[in-house]
Amino acid sequence: MKAFFPSLKTVSALAFLLLIVSGCRKAELPVSKYYKYDHDLPLLDSVRQIRDTTSYSLYYITYRSVHDQRVTGLLSVPKDIDQPIPVVILLHGLGDNKTVDYIAYGNQALLKAGYAVMRIDICNHGDRHTYDYDFDLIGGYRYWSRDMVAQTVFDLRRAIDFIETRKELDPDHIGFFGISLGGITGTIFCGVDKRIKAPVIVLAGGQLNLMFGKKALSQDTRDFLSFIDPINYVAMISPRPLLMINASNDDVVPPITSKILYKRAKKPKKIIWYPAKHHTLPIDKAYPDGIRWYNKYLKGQ
Repeated sequence: MKAFFPSLKTVSALAFLLLIVSGCRKAELPVSKYYKYDHDLPLLDSVRQIRDTTSYSLYYITYRSVHDQRVTGLLSVPKDIDQPIPVVILLHGLGDNKTVDYIAYGNQALLKAGYAVMRIDICNHGDRHTYDYDFDLIGGYRYWSRDMVAQTVFDLRRAIDFIETRKELDPDHIGFFGISLGGITGTIFCGVDKRIKAPVIVLAGGQLNLMFGKKALSQDTRDFLSFIDPINYVAMISPRPLLMINASNDDVVPPITSKILYKRAKKPKKIIWYPAKHHTLPIDKAYPDGIRWYNKYLKGQ
């Protein structure tokens, strides 16, 4: 994920001010209603098997989302497991795609743990890539960047609609694992869609208006970010259990923003910190953390 926050020193100072001024203030816009959509919208989905091994089957999938977007993804289904199978939606970070190395690693880890895995491309990523605009919430493509995040939330909700059509998948036991921008977007998604039973949010933060410097507290800034700032949604995850995994030396998503997000979340919740930077988080430890969370709160229910 590319850096889009200002310097850590600036963020820390602004964060302190925001905690005083707006720590207890709720979003003024009805942000929770923004992501409502027509559940009866035809999926127009396609499923094509592209790999069949002794331990799992891999399918290339597409389906129709809100705003007539075509979403591309991969579905991995383990074999020799009682069906329907609990499933985890796995989402990558900014500039990557559903097959990037750290997502492929997670796919294999989750399969071995007995979970089906659904990976989709974020809007304008992977097989959905159309434009080469830079993701920038304060620059010339700020509305395009904001809409990309919002569209992906809709796409994730439609992913659950797709899961509900598959007899081999258990729609009552769905988890989410999102990394970086995938975690930021996923926090919104898990807040508005109660069908996710156990979210794991990795390398994500809230209070996105911190990146706006002196304009951080303006009404225009708050309104612009209102429906894509995880800070407005994270409390909605409760009473479902939330796990956050973060890097204490994160040089992309400032740790203070992760602390603010965790503070806003309600119980049950847990946060794990690793002494790492954004791109050096030990995924060989982060994924097992998530799997233990799913084993307790997804399989255990």
